[in-house]
Amino acid sequence: MIDPKPATPSPQARGGQASGKKRRFGGTEAQIRSALKFYKVMAYLTGTMLLLLCAELVVRYGFGQYLFAGGTDALTGQPFGFGFAGAEPPAVLNGVNVSVTVLIVHGWMYVVYLVSNFRLWSLMRWPFLKLVLLALGGVVPFLSFIVEKKFHAEVEAELAANPQAPQRY
Repeated sequence: MIDPKPATPSPQARGGQASGKKRRFGGTEAQIRSALKFYKVMAYLTGTMLLLLCAELVVRYGFGQYLFAGGTDALTGQPFGFGFAGAEPPAVLNGVNVSVTVLIVHGWMYVVYLVSNFRLWSLMRWPFLKLVLLALGGVVPFLSFIVEKKFHAEVEAELAANPQAPQRY
């Protein structure tokens, strides 16, 4: 006769990992920490550039002004230092349009930010939704700072909870 045993929930039902299935990362701890540092730097730089971009767009579309550096004042012919000037018609000739520079720099910085997201995501072997959340950090103002803090803490917690997971060799 078989002795009945009480039903116990599986570790997955309790929120843990299944027995026999260990947490594995896609790289060593040093690689993960390097990716985390690269992601953190890019999150702060991209977030800062996004805030500058938002301020620039408010000034451009709200007040019709561009930020210029150098050049010549189109009305008086005097040298123009640094400041805001009319967009249409151009109020500064031969100057550097800092507003457009902010647009371009943020765009390329976002591309590098996406590379840092992908690197961290692939080393941590997270679900695809986390990659999407990481990517949104570069297009929603202030979100890169919030997402960076959350995911940085999560990576540290996972590394501490799974000390054997990053050892690949």
